[in-house]
Amino acid sequence: MTTTSLNAARRAVDLDALPSALLDVLVVGGGIVGTGTALDAASRGLSVALVERGDLAQGTSRWSSKLIHGGLRYLASGDVGVAYESAVERGILLRHTAPHLVRALPSVIPFGPDLGHRQAAILWAGLQAGDALRMAAGTPRSLLPRPRRIGRAELRRLAPGVDADGLRGGLLAWDGQAVDDARLVVAVARTAAGIGARILTRCAAVRVHADGARLRDERTGAEFDVRARVVVNATGVWADQLAPGIALRPSRGTHLVVPAARLGGLATGITVPVPGAQNRFVFALPAGDGRAYLGITDEPVDAVPEGDPVPADAEIEALLRGFDGVLRTPLHRDDVLGSFAGLRPLLDGGGHSGGTADLSRRHVVRTGDDGVLTVVGGKFTTYRRMAADAVDAAVVAGGLPARSCVTARLPLVGAASPARLAEVAAPARLVARYGMEATPVLAGGADSPVAPGVAVTEAEFAFAVRHEGALDVDDLLDRRTRIGLVRSDRTAALPAAERALAKFLAKFSEE
Repeated sequence: MTTTSLNAARRAVDLDALPSALLDVLVVGGGIVGTGTALDAASRGLSVALVERGDLAQGTSRWSSKLIHGGLRYLASGDVGVAYESAVERGILLRHTAPHLVRALPSVIPFGPDLGHRQAAILWAGLQAGDALRMAAGTPRSLLPRPRRIGRAELRRLAPGVDADGLRGGLLAWDGQAVDDARLVVAVARTAAGIGARILTRCAAVRVHADGARLRDERTGAEFDVRARVVVNATGVWADQLAPGIALRPSRGTHLVVPAARLGGLATGITVPVPGAQNRFVFALPAGDGRAYLGITDEPVDAVPEGDPVPADAEIEALLRGFDGVLRTPLHRDDVLGSFAGLRPLLDGGGHSGGTADLSRRHVVRTGDDGVLTVVGGKFTTYRRMAADAVDAAVVAGGLPARSCVTARLPLVGAASPARLAEVAAPARLVARYGMEATPVLAGGADSPVAPGVAVTEAEFAFAVRHEGALDVDDLLDRRTRIGLVRSDRTAALPAAERALAKFLAKFSEE
């Protein structure tokens, strides 16, 4: 098996090999669906290259809620197929492919003064239905316990920041949570690289067609052609730029970053129903390193911006006010450390003149008039299923001699059982982010923080450059770590990131 390491040296070798290669599959897009497609194709014995104009997880895939949904929301809207698919994929991530990066998350639903008894009963019935999905998907109760009602005393214990005295108890439910969505993308990409896939960032697809693409090395400006039996467009909200026949209706989901201490040292999620709204919630989620995320909005977007989406002031205020009457101390704008927004690549099925919250999260694989396959729609949790469907279509379209899909039981790099992870001789924070690779991370550099008040160490920067394909300071600060979510932390850590690049990039370019 090829090494799973991604770095400047490997990029140079793979880039040099592309013009003379005849690939089975060329994947365009380095988000979760694109890397998943590369992994699926490579694991079936196909020759694969993935090209991404920026960095891995540079777009939508790093702006998710980090939740690995079991499909309850989709069940409530009547989309039983998507709900079941979500529950199955959640179980695969928790049990087989990424137990080091995805774990069970308890979440409380407080019964506030604005929540009527009828709505509470509907919520309870929904959680029961979600548990039925869990059972149908084969996920054991030992991993995701059954939902249950809780009183004020237990609510106070589980969520100390909640004003339990002013509530009438609530519900406790379980779902999945990724420690970091961008880290999951990198793990998928490196696992694909370990099977032989060429993973090339800073490499843009200028034009695509049924037999390959015109590519540009964004670091040098050099352009060249690559041949492929099948081209897969997995560029998410940008899919229509390569496949004009795809009709998308993107929506923006905004999150806030706040100190976990403002929520009582958050250890569980807090989900608050939006009064008067059907199937709409705001939530607070533990994010590690003393942070918590508040989310999420669902706002239609007319045009995809060139850079990162920017949360609107109204969305920020709505998220803060969503916890009024639930927390012991109300949240204010001064509590916001940072914010981020992602765009959902929703398919426009027509007939929707209102918002995007009720648009289907189904995915599709379509072949354009130019012969290029496009996979789009869906959501973060079901990336593996989307990838499998895309490769199934590619195999048929290209007449490729591929094996059956094996990714449902293919562990990602660093994966191990909880029992084995508990034996790793490394800090718990590193084990949670790197799994079995936590020890090599420690061995690769100094374990001192890169800036005061920032948990990330120089060893993590070194590992990112040597093994995770980081090529510049933005890769280090904004994607391999999430320091950049808090602007002041990013500013403080920038000198250390620059030193790490100067120290390690030249060294690992020569390996």
